[in-house]
Amino acid sequence: MSHWLIVGASRGIGLETARQLSARGERVTASVRSAAGLAALKAAAPQAAPLQFDVRNEAEIEAAAAQVSDPIDVLIANAGAYGPQRQSSTDMDFEGTLDLLSINTLGPLRVVQAFLPLVKRSAHPRIVLMTSRLGSMSLGGTVNVAYRVSKAGLNKIAQCLADDLKAEGVIVVALSPGRVRTDMGGPNAPLDVRDSVAGIIRTVESLTLVDTRRYLDYRGEELPW
Repeated sequence: MSHWLIVGASRGIGLETARQLSARGERVTASVRSAAGLAALKAAAPQAAPLQFDVRNEAEIEAAAAQVSDPIDVLIANAGAYGPQRQSSTDMDFEGTLDLLSINTLGPLRVVQAFLPLVKRSAHPRIVLMTSRLGSMSLGGTVNVAYRVSKAGLNKIAQCLADDLKAEGVIVVALSPGRVRTDMGGPNAPLDVRDSVAGIIRTVESLTLVDTRRYLDYRGEELPW
């Protein structure tokens, strides 16, 4: 039995990850931001140990980390947002974009830094930063500019963390769940959340130190940075 920390588990991919792992008997600690999120988590994964914090709030994250005492084998930084309605290169909501960067790009790093001592105590430590294919610098397109920038920045953080932590045996990857039918992905997305999460779990469980610094999809296939 491994100990998984799922950050952002009130809905969508995070909630389904907590549900699937709890259902098979893994030890799950899961974070939510609100009372409504806590209710959703308790309904879907009642065995999961809940934490409550906003990834924009460093003090809340540190207080939550202080509540966990056992080693964390897998940390999945999944909490994220789509961002403001106006986010093109010619019409940008700058304040909204700054908030998005605090959530999608710096939020995972805040979480990793707070929980890293517990991750380092694992015999097989893995950190998964949930990104998107839209964060790939090789991918064309001009819509969702703020979101793309936030995930491209997160990809660079994944690279830097992997380089900094490799000598200590900590595996770090950027992982894209695919376009999933969730509140963010929309009802017309091609991938069911259960299938995406099942693939994510298989991919994470197969990771070894040779995989650190990779950019993968939910099936474990390489994506171009």
